[in-house]
Amino acid sequence: MDALSVGQYTLVANAFSFGIATFAAATLFFWLGRSQVSLQYKTAVTITGLVTFIALYHYWRIFNSWDAAYDVSKGVITATGVVFNQSYRYVDWLLTVPLLLIELILVMRLSQTETVSRSVSLGGAAALMIALGYPGEVSGGIDSTRLIWGALSMIPFVYIVYTLYTSLEQSISRQSSEVRGLIRLARNLTVLSWCFYPVVYFAPFVLALGGGTATAAIEVGYTIADIVAKAVFGVVIFMIAIRKSELDGVKA
Repeated sequence: MDALSVGQYTLVANAFSFGIATFAAATLFFWLGRSQVSLQYKTAVTITGLVTFIALYHYWRIFNSWDAAYDVSKGVITATGVVFNQSYRYVDWLLTVPLLLIELILVMRLSQTETVSRSVSLGGAAALMIALGYPGEVSGGIDSTRLIWGALSMIPFVYIVYTLYTSLEQSISRQSSEVRGLIRLARNLTVLSWCFYPVVYFAPFVLALGGGTATAAIEVGYTIADIVAKAVFGVVIFMIAIRKSELDGVKA
């Protein structure tokens, strides 16, 4: 277990707590907001709420695991012997990351064939990206194992980014002008927030971080990225669903 200062321990715990509150509020907002969109977009909004609900559950487990891994006594942090379970975060990503791409595709309301094709290809690539990054994350240190698996996970990541800005751009250009900008915003927000994950993943190498500093930087960095990629992205998806419902002139 990495040595942590009281400040580092508290910073990470507060970040997890903020994540729990954010995802709880976002889940209620999206699911209660389903009544404001037309039938064609209810599935996209439901999945948006499902993503934040899954994140809420796993952040609760992450927080409890963090609390169990360390003991705070008289201003000193000591390891309890219970290992902080990083697998919760990757299980969360394995479920939510493909769903984030699927909700973007669903809210665009493409043809059934294109919807299925893009959901399978992009969702599959996203799942592969997470699976490849996991061995490096749990390797137990900032070493070559983390570097190699991180580099491998970048392959499907680059494919996803390339697809979002090439073939999917053609589908976006066919959307009505009233929502085209919002859809591009959602795509750009996805790519921007996702770029933050490899930055956090590789930061210990680039900045030569170690010990408690590396642990705190990784956990807080991932939490910020999760909030942007899921809750903030979800708000944009909800705005697209509202706008398209208004344009369709169909009541919920």
